[in-house]
Amino acid sequence: MASLRTYTLIYVALILLATGKFVFFHFPEIFDYQMAVGGTMILAAIKVSLIAGYFQHLKDEPRSITYLMLTAVFMVFLLTLAAGYSIQ
Repeated sequence: MASLRTYTLIYVALILLATGKFVFFHFPEIFDYQMAVGGTMILAAIKVSLIAGYFQHLKDEPRSITYLMLTAVFMVFLLTLAAGYSIQ
């Protein structure tokens, strides 16, 4: 189980990542729209990893549960791609 210090550090990291998303879209002279969207997606993936790993305690689970979750995420990704392809 993680300590209070670890949870606090993860929470601060999540706040900083959310601030990063704000910065991407509020400084158009530095970041164009494509860079802002790409950076936001990367920051979102990092945030999801931190939340799943620490707040949902996947980090402490057996590896089989982690692999099951990764398989589910991959299947959702494939389903999203298929849905996007069928819309076009």
